[in-house]
Amino acid sequence: QVQVVESGGGLVQPGGSLRLSCAASRNIFHMGWYRQAPGKQRELVATMSSGGNINYADSVKGRFTISRDISTNTVHLQMNSLKPEDTAVYYCNAFTGAVNYWGQGTQVTVSS
Repeated sequence: QVQVVESGGGLVQPGGSLRLSCAASRNIFHMGWYRQAPGKQRELVATMSSGGNINYADSVKGRFTISRDISTNTVHLQMNSLKPEDTAVYYCNAFTGAVNYWGQGTQVTVSS
């Protein structure tokens, strides 16, 4: 079993920045962030393997940056130039290669 705990999130004005963090209870092959807006399906935001391979959704490229600290089993998501359409619950994902683990989710609201 893997525990995944998120922190960060909140309310920010359009054009602002937020940083999300996620800690896993042990080293995980693949960690990343997904989001789910009201009435929509959960979608990939950014993921990063322990080998450094990164994948971003087209909608966040150039604005969001994912990073990992392998020594502390943490992953961060720096979100800049936020838009109202970025409003969603953001979920941290940890994938062992066989099993997915999810955090409880953290709300990000972009509004003036």
